[in-house]
Amino acid sequence: MSTPFLSLIIPAHNEAERLPASLEAVNRYISSLPFETEVIVVENNSSDATAEITREWMKTMPHLRLISLAQPGKGNAIRTGMLAALGAFRFMADADFSMPVEEIGKFLPDGKPLASVVIASREAPGAKRIGEPFYRHLIGRVYNLLVRLLVLPGLQDTQCGFKCFSAEAAQAIFPLQRLEGWSFDVEVLTIARQLGFEIAEVPITWHYQSGSRMHLIQDSLQMAKDLFTIRQQRKKGLYHAPKV
Repeated sequence: MSTPFLSLIIPAHNEAERLPASLEAVNRYISSLPFETEVIVVENNSSDATAEITREWMKTMPHLRLISLAQPGKGNAIRTGMLAALGAFRFMADADFSMPVEEIGKFLPDGKPLASVVIASREAPGAKRIGEPFYRHLIGRVYNLLVRLLVLPGLQDTQCGFKCFSAEAAQAIFPLQRLEGWSFDVEVLTIARQLGFEIAEVPITWHYQSGSRMHLIQDSLQMAKDLFTIRQQRKKGLYHAPKV
């Protein structure tokens, strides 16, 4: 494969049920693009047929590849995929594609990036949330308030699972990532700001999907604790590029 313009990275832990429909939508979409795109499924510690399903799709998707990891954690999967990707731009996407795949074009209009880091927002003007239970929205807004107060003022939605990085940004940011659980998004964006990369938010249409791997109360509490960890690590200078 020649160097692709876009790498699409899909973390997949026990996604045997949802992955086939997502890969079908992705395959249809990338076939319409004027530039070359690779798709990387990062399967980590699955106990179902996620890896086998991906291998079957590789027979009909020549630009699809599989990375299998023994270690769990969404942050671990994304970091691995970002650093293994070859694209000039590297897009992370949840396996359920709660954001319609066609909206990837919003991040790279006319093939030109809006910023070095572009994140999907369910809160920016023009965004739409469809079918989300009120209590989940409320918990998400409380968490975002903490995010803005403690580490990332100004960003309205750090947790949506669709984000695009330039190759330069990805290669600088992800080697510094330390957290591997649900809070990795906040850490990655904190590192991006520390390194001086511009971050843009793009309004999207987002459809609530049941079957989340997140344990709402337990994981929310851990994510809140992680914000203080991120804050401390930033103060210690751990998110600066190493001197050469």
